[in-house]
Amino acid sequence: MMFCPKCGSILGPKKVGGKTVMGCSCGYINRKPEKLEIKEVIKDKEEIVPVEEEVEVHPLTDDAECPKCGHTKAYYWEVQTRASDEPATKFLKCEKCKHIWRDYK
Repeated sequence: MMFCPKCGSILGPKKVGGKTVMGCSCGYINRKPEKLEIKEVIKDKEEIVPVEEEVEVHPLTDDAECPKCGHTKAYYWEVQTRASDEPATKFLKCEKCKHIWRDYK
């Protein structure tokens, strides 16, 4: 891209005396023919490496006991499974054995 040395605007093509030159709206005309070249540079794509371990994003509570293994820490989240005027259902997932159960309290 070429810019006007007077005002800094982008120069655009204009017809002057049967020739196409680069000019600006402020009146500047670049009469020197410059060779313009358009290049497209494609960068090498980075390889996406999958994550091998499962990352838990839910909060962890220590006042829930797993009915399967008895572990006292579990991840929890809430889902609105019934009508909107009723409370949400709390789901828990054991930190140790990954067992999932519902808590209706």
